[in-house]
Amino acid sequence: MFQTFACITCFFSITTFFMYLPLQYLSDCYFQQTDHRDSYCSIATNDRFDCHPESGASEKSCKERGCCWDEMSEFACFYPKHFVGYIFNKSAVTKTGYSYGLSRSKPSPFPKDIAEIQMDVYFETKTRLHIKIYDPHHTRYEIPFKVPKADKRAQYVRYSFKTSYIGEPFQFNVSRFDPLTEAAGTTLLETKGSLIFADQFLQLSYQLPSKYIYGLGEHHLPLLLPLENQKLTFWNKDHVPEDALNLYGSHPFYLVLEEDGTSHGVYIHNSNAMDVILHPFPALTWRTIGGILDMYVFLGPKPNDVIQQYTEVIGRPFMPPYWSLGFHLCRYGYPTANRTLEVMNRVRKAGIPQDVQWNDIDYMYKERDFTLDPQNFGNQSALVKEIHSRGMKYIILIDPGIYAGPSEKPYIPFQLGKKMDIFVKDSTGKENLIGKVWPGITAFPDFTHPRINQYWQQLIGNFHKLIPFDGLWLDMNEISNFVTGSIHGCPKQSPYENPPYLPAVRGRALKFSTLCASAQQYLSSQYNLHNLYGITETKVSYSAMVNIRKKRPFLISRSTFSGSGRYGGHWTGDNSATYKDMASSVTDIINFNLFGIPMVGADICGFNEETTKELCQRWYQLGAFYPFSRSHNCNKLKDQDPAAFDKAFSESTKKAYMTRYSLLPYLYTLFYKSHANGSAVVRPLFYDFPNDKATYTLDTQFFWGSSLLISPVLQSDVQKVAAYFPQGKWYNFYTGEYLIGVSQSFFLLNAPMDVINVHLQGGAIIPLQEPALTTTTSRQNPFTLLSALDASGRAFGELYWDDGESLSSVPNGVYNMIHFFANETTLYNSVIKAAYLKEPMTLRNITIFGIPSQPTSVLFNRFPVPFSFQPHTKVLYVPRLNSGLLVPFQLTWSFAD
Repeated sequence: MFQTFACITCFFSITTFFMYLPLQYLSDCYFQQTDHRDSYCSIATNDRFDCHPESGASEKSCKERGCCWDEMSEFACFYPKHFVGYIFNKSAVTKTGYSYGLSRSKPSPFPKDIAEIQMDVYFETKTRLHIKIYDPHHTRYEIPFKVPKADKRAQYVRYSFKTSYIGEPFQFNVSRFDPLTEAAGTTLLETKGSLIFADQFLQLSYQLPSKYIYGLGEHHLPLLLPLENQKLTFWNKDHVPEDALNLYGSHPFYLVLEEDGTSHGVYIHNSNAMDVILHPFPALTWRTIGGILDMYVFLGPKPNDVIQQYTEVIGRPFMPPYWSLGFHLCRYGYPTANRTLEVMNRVRKAGIPQDVQWNDIDYMYKERDFTLDPQNFGNQSALVKEIHSRGMKYIILIDPGIYAGPSEKPYIPFQLGKKMDIFVKDSTGKENLIGKVWPGITAFPDFTHPRINQYWQQLIGNFHKLIPFDGLWLDMNEISNFVTGSIHGCPKQSPYENPPYLPAVRGRALKFSTLCASAQQYLSSQYNLHNLYGITETKVSYSAMVNIRKKRPFLISRSTFSGSGRYGGHWTGDNSATYKDMASSVTDIINFNLFGIPMVGADICGFNEETTKELCQRWYQLGAFYPFSRSHNCNKLKDQDPAAFDKAFSESTKKAYMTRYSLLPYLYTLFYKSHANGSAVVRPLFYDFPNDKATYTLDTQFFWGSSLLISPVLQSDVQKVAAYFPQGKWYNFYTGEYLIGVSQSFFLLNAPMDVINVHLQGGAIIPLQEPALTTTTSRQNPFTLLSALDASGRAFGELYWDDGESLSSVPNGVYNMIHFFANETTLYNSVIKAAYLKEPMTLRNITIFGIPSQPTSVLFNRFPVPFSFQPHTKVLYVPRLNSGLLVPFQLTWSFAD
């Protein structure tokens, strides 16, 4: 028997003017439930959405879903045209936007279908639209973090939201919109009828306006994501980064570059296990196994605007202490405190700057948190005293797993945690879940528990009295577990352990090498909270360090989630000593700046496998330009600190790090801007050149801010590098030489073994400072201004400065902000704020790139000053000014008539 459903789909437009405008009328279509169904199944292979994402698809089960079958297709079972999932049944105007009721037209193939759902649409700001789809009758898990709330509808928004009429199949789209002309622009997303909202399976698919999509981390993929039905899985996992499977962090956020160079972003505020599928037409499917569908759309229009809008929701990045921008040294396998000091001394003897020394798990007694190995690290307090006497800092590793086994004397971290009842529980919610990590059997603190701050701060505070460390390294917090689930296993029949749809997680089980998904925390189950374990530990640790040290905390976490950048940074995990992983680190640091975690870096020279001298030398050059610059490698591998090789190696590394240290005032200013407004510190080339499609695929170069272009060598046995230069004027950072004829083209640069290519974009003024072996010393040194004139002879720059560590600097305005301007004959400053006066800020030298000819005179505040001019490079150098930066100054130069 044939059943035919005729449908005419119409749309109406919702704008700030509350107008219902017809969008389009689709011609009559027929959904014929027969065995042939040729018309509505005639969909190009690359345009198909998977209708049977779980295993066990057959033609029979496919057709029972009302879907199409083609066993020769990648998706053998796929949705037909105009598939009907939910139908609009009511709508209402609210003070912040609109609200809609949706009802299921027929059951989905997944259990515990939710028949009635609600979609609320919030016009939150001019450039942020919030769409929330949820069950109005039953409370479901939602991420327990505060996000901005709008109390009224934003006016003059830059988007339109359109949805089908009441009684028609559920569809909506979001487009750009000009509130002045009321003209619609590019459609940013347009949903299809495959919405599913079951208890443990939520799915939303839509078309995208462009194939240029970035983000969706953490995965080991190119910067520009592949669209050949690429599946990206989100379920935090401790694993060597080697493929596209789930890794340490989850960031369900993407940025799209549209065909005209404008950009937008989308964030799904959901922490459950998830698959995202990127389709070639282009399109995207979100599949998550819990929570709600909570979507934010950010209108940009520039890439950096999108990041600012995203971090306005998830939280701005933390303001780092100045010392954290220096070089960090670590390894797994310092056997004693004395050996740690020996390596520090040889690095110092080589004249290589170092600000921070780290210790891995080696320092612990039997690998237990908050203990010292009395035999090998009994003199650790003396080591830390020596580190501090050199103006350096010290960081220790902490794992979340607390040893829970028998002990020769009471182990306070476990005894206290047991007494306070703050450990993660098993599925019953009554017994502590016991796993196994480095010290043996372990319990795991529940970082959502209301008493966790008291517990964690007491442990950190007591240990800090013994060893006054300056920062924390949070490892193994995905959570990593050496057994599957727990030492007692997991409930075999639990729906949390056996969901009807399993994302493509490593090990093919949610519990693989982590805790049981059915484990219970104070706020919810591990099924819901697993991806938040790292960020909640980082948040609690941040609070503890604030209260203990009364200074800006510095935390580096392996596991991250959207918003982790509010509390700490990230290193990219257990990479390998390969050129492939070195090259991938460029993509990684760009991506984490996209995710709002600008304090990021990879283990320099690689953590796993033996490095080589050439690879390590090139990696130190690149690592000198990571925001977080740390060398680290695995136990039992040979040393790879920068003084472990020959003199040529150490001199090359010294050169790279002296360059970094001279640039730290500029880098610090970038971090301030990131903290203040969410701007990216490290950027891909397309951020500032979004109309240049040659930049869209480039992941071998990167910017610091919008001024410094870094072009590292990422291959073996080469001493040249092909670098792309977008439109503009480009100067060699080291010599000031103007690169003629390179605009919007690739250029083969010389890259001998002691050089990493760095270029300054015309139009920039960057503050420099004379480098030293530590930032404690370098901060006392005078400043230099380096100006690079653009094609019109102009340049601009800025400098943020404070004491480098106080919590109150930014919120209380105890800082200095200086702007610098240049034109064809003048460079001058404008003091925007001068509230930090405890250190002198002396301007020693000014260097200007791009002076067209020999000046006849140079005046500083109207008085003649000595200068030199290089006619070949057209560089003007004005030394020994010794003027205060916080008072107005003006440098002028003139030419012969």
